[in-house]
Amino acid sequence: MGPRGPGAVATPPAPTTSDDDVVRYAPDGLAVIDAEARFVQANPAAVLLCGLDPDAVAGVPSPFPPPDPAGGTRTGELTVTWEPVRGQRREFAYVLAPVAGQQRWIASFRDVTLGRLRERRLAAIAKAASDVASKRSLVGTLEALAQEVARTDALAGVQVLTVNSAGDRLHVMGSSGFGRGAQFFDKLMACRARGARLLMLEALENREPLIAPSRYDAVMQDPAWAPLHDVMGDPRWDWFVSVPLLARGEPVGILNAFFAPGQVVGDTELEFLLAMAEQAAMAVDHAALLERERDVARREERQKLARDLHDSVVQQVFSMMMQARSLGVLVARGLPPTPEKVAQVADDLSGSAEAVLADLRGMVVELRPAATTAGGLVSALRSLVDTTSARTDLDVSFDLEDPAAEMSALDADLLEDVYRVVAEALHNSVKHADASTIHVRLAVTPRGSRRRLVAEVTDDGRGMSATGVARPRGSGSSGLGMTVMRERAARWGGAVRVQQPAAGGTTVRLTLPLQTSMPTRPWAGMGVAP
Repeated sequence: MGPRGPGAVATPPAPTTSDDDVVRYAPDGLAVIDAEARFVQANPAAVLLCGLDPDAVAGVPSPFPPPDPAGGTRTGELTVTWEPVRGQRREFAYVLAPVAGQQRWIASFRDVTLGRLRERRLAAIAKAASDVASKRSLVGTLEALAQEVARTDALAGVQVLTVNSAGDRLHVMGSSGFGRGAQFFDKLMACRARGARLLMLEALENREPLIAPSRYDAVMQDPAWAPLHDVMGDPRWDWFVSVPLLARGEPVGILNAFFAPGQVVGDTELEFLLAMAEQAAMAVDHAALLERERDVARREERQKLARDLHDSVVQQVFSMMMQARSLGVLVARGLPPTPEKVAQVADDLSGSAEAVLADLRGMVVELRPAATTAGGLVSALRSLVDTTSARTDLDVSFDLEDPAAEMSALDADLLEDVYRVVAEALHNSVKHADASTIHVRLAVTPRGSRRRLVAEVTDDGRGMSATGVARPRGSGSSGLGMTVMRERAARWGGAVRVQQPAAGGTTVRLTLPLQTSMPTRPWAGMGVAP
């Protein structure tokens, strides 16, 4: 550098930073731990993150386990949970570096509590949404949801309660942390009668969440809560939040969250509870809708049975009555019937009785539960085909393409629905198609990387429209229950289609995808006791 001219200003030397300054002002925690996982030294960031006394760091247990010599060298960033005081739970992401020549390691770590908690909450919401669609019972769905809420935020306890159909009781349908105490609602009402303030009922009535800090002491020290002290006393909790379950704007239940001591409720905690309450409300609403659909299907089946009885059994019994009465009329007029006449009436009565018996047997076969196993379904369909053939004099055949192995793990309700769809389609062919032959087929067929269950009923009759309405002779048409059949298929992600082969007649085809986890299934009613 050349000489400076007159008046030149000297540039001060750049400040130097020592290694100690780097350690002292580093934003991440830096600590030295020994072979017993105890702190030896810690920088200010580590002291703050771990809640240490800056004047008494050495010898305090740390959350960072030293590497296990027998377990090989661990590389990359690891995670560990640190909870020096219950309710003050933190998660650290850390890396360890050995100190040369010593049984010590340098831990560099950062706090990832909020990020990991956010990830767990999103995963919990997604899992709850999946459970709403796949769980087999409302109790199972809400039990899993309660446990997921408690596990995600490390809560002391969670309850999910639903309102019964009459709107006058609450039932514990999901619980974590607390046992399923018998007569919980009755004890709750006993507390209310003694003057206890029930925040959950206020939240339900006002349709708004309620938050109560330090609620545990208020409950356990109040004699009015004595009937529930044994239930609510353990585990220990502090803050309480009650969130109503709203479906279509109407309250259908309550989610109660009991926070562990040291935990507080902020906006993010409340947002998570609201999201999970929304999933719980969807489960309750879905269960109610499916139950109503089931009621409609049962009513339609009863109406169909009434029509069948009227069209066959009632009319035949009426005919038998008239034939028997004709003999009485002849005798009353002093005209004893001839032996030939008596033999004719006897033959007619015998034939009508056999027809009535065949019809009743056929109805019993159609009404009986189909199966709880794949083998039971096959047996029930064979019986249905044989009975239908015997009582109608039609050529009814059954073709089975050995699906038993693939169907062995299927849901019993699914097998029942398959039977009902086949029975309805077969009934339609007998009653409305004017067919001479009917063929029933049950098979499992490939479809790409998946497989599907196929059930077909094919006849050589007059055919039907795409809406499932037969084309009878003359005017008018008759409904064939296609709506119920399609609803049964849709419950399992399947479909029912009506096809008309080129050779004539009609084919009703049911297709259901085979999968390890079945879709929606009717849930238990709302009157389940706690």
